[in-house]
Amino acid sequence: MYTSMLLMESGSFTLLAGNCWVLIAFPLLVAALLLLVRMSDSWLYSVGVGGVGVSFGYAVVLFIMMLGEPEPITVQLYTWLSIGDAEVTVSLLIDQLSILFALLVAGIGTLVAIYSVGYLSDEPERRRFFGLLNLFIAAMLLLVLADNYVLLFVGWEAVGLVSYLLIGFWQEKEVAANAAKKAFVMNRVADLGLLSAIAVLLTQIGTVRFTAVAEQLGAVGGSWAGVVGFALLLAACAKSAQVPLQSWLLDAMESPTPASALIHSATMVAAGGYLILRSLPIYMLAPTARLAVLLIGVLTLFGGAWMAATGRDIKRVLACSTTSQLGYLMLAAGLGPVGAVFAVFQLLTHGVIKAGLFLAVGTLTRRVGRSDLQGLGGLVKVLPYTFVAFACGYLATIGVPFLSGFYAKGHIIATAWETIPAFGALAVVGVGLGAFYMTRLLLLTFTGTARWQEAPIGAETSTETGAENRQPLRGSVSMRFSLTVLSLLALGGGLALNGWLPGWLQPVFAAEVSRTGLLYFDWLNYVTLGLLFVVVVGTVIYYRKVTPIWFKAASTADEVALVRIGAAELYADDALQRGVVAPLSTVSARVSWTESEVLENGARHLWRVIGRTSILMRRLQSGNVRTYVLLFVAGTAVLVSAMLLWAWV
Repeated sequence: MYTSMLLMESGSFTLLAGNCWVLIAFPLLVAALLLLVRMSDSWLYSVGVGGVGVSFGYAVVLFIMMLGEPEPITVQLYTWLSIGDAEVTVSLLIDQLSILFALLVAGIGTLVAIYSVGYLSDEPERRRFFGLLNLFIAAMLLLVLADNYVLLFVGWEAVGLVSYLLIGFWQEKEVAANAAKKAFVMNRVADLGLLSAIAVLLTQIGTVRFTAVAEQLGAVGGSWAGVVGFALLLAACAKSAQVPLQSWLLDAMESPTPASALIHSATMVAAGGYLILRSLPIYMLAPTARLAVLLIGVLTLFGGAWMAATGRDIKRVLACSTTSQLGYLMLAAGLGPVGAVFAVFQLLTHGVIKAGLFLAVGTLTRRVGRSDLQGLGGLVKVLPYTFVAFACGYLATIGVPFLSGFYAKGHIIATAWETIPAFGALAVVGVGLGAFYMTRLLLLTFTGTARWQEAPIGAETSTETGAENRQPLRGSVSMRFSLTVLSLLALGGGLALNGWLPGWLQPVFAAEVSRTGLLYFDWLNYVTLGLLFVVVVGTVIYYRKVTPIWFKAASTADEVALVRIGAAELYADDALQRGVVAPLSTVSARVSWTESEVLENGARHLWRVIGRTSILMRRLQSGNVRTYVLLFVAGTAVLVSAMLLWAWV
């Protein structure tokens, strides 16, 4: 039984919102069922898809009913901690921002689950996968529905744990196991940032509720808002794989493709962006921390594009693309309330687009058994349906007019130009870079010679475990259904959100947004589209004839410093190895030496000294009274002599 801040007689929406814990409880219950109980495939698929499907349906009903109920609702389940004046409750917040994220998480989770029915049809551990998928969705829903930072941290930790289990799903592969451990360790950096922010909030203002933090934090001084802002930025950078903490996300491509689609769209990387957006009032009190968000966004935008433009594996290029596109989100969030509205726009559209791209790549890698770009090509005739789905995501990503990427990035560029023109100009350049690496990826994968049939023995194979030993998979009804829905959303999602989303989010960010008409174009739009056209045409001309011989000739480009650095993923792993791992290894080796040589051997030598001393002492205990008297007199004489000597000196 729980207590609620709602009055049940106020209507059906109040009743549904008051039981919004069902959104989290149902996939959590299904996860427990799948992980603990064995069942036939028919039940497995129905239960696995139904777990996230019910949550999505509930979220849709809440959203529809909320269209006429703009006021946010807080549902308090119970008081968790009460320490002095500080109180932490298990409470859920239903407002315009949280319901959008709930729709994104549960909606894409449902489509990924449906896709996985066909994709994992020959996977012996599919029951474990569907259980972890439901657990992942439950954790992410807890994160986005929490009304305070402590409860958000619980979901934050659960998402990190389940991502570790999904990335290392094929645990018999050493590379997958190492990638899972790397993601787990890197996300402890995110935990450090979020825990530090929570500690400051509890000690300084005694509350962690989103609605109360900004007002009370401003009262105690802007310096503390800056501390909290930088701590939250550290958390977001590690969780959302922002430069320079992006390397774990690239290695996470060792997970099954449906898991990659989740990590890159509806969960995990979205968590950091959501944290920054939910904490926007704090950043409005700390201009320096907000500037840091802007700088991280620009750095990530260009760093991710650099890696994607030189990447050699299709899944890792898409991972770099995720990092770069989320740079737009951070850039927009750092611009203030108006930018935050378009940051949500970018996150929603990017989640849909990237899920479709990854699921298309999953179909591709299962068909050809590899994912390196040198071993692909010519797939437009072999996988026409997959090509169409990938092309929809490609067109939406680069920002073709009237598609999702056009509206989301166009508004961010315009807002950045009006706020800080230099950042607006950099955002325009980012569009050109995105057009280059996405066009390059499309051409190297689907056009030219079918190099996957001519790949030499020993060439790099797909990151999908055992893919080279599986039968070719031409696609099932479930996989095509998910790809079709995501492709349509990628094409029309931006059109549906544009103009409506700013008004919907106005109660959250209190931002007055204009110029979001469907046919509105200004000079920045024309500049961006001109750059886009030039880059796409130039890239097509350069990659128009791609053959194995062409790749050998192009390999000399690896000698160019910029290409070499990008292909090495900015040497992020080397930097971590030299800057963090090596020093810590040295310290741990010295601590280990101190423990073994000083503590253990010292204790052993001390025991020997005590043992020998006790042997000598036993010899004095002869039982002879005259000996005891003699020792007593000698000791007294020594003591008196010492006292006289001390007095004389």
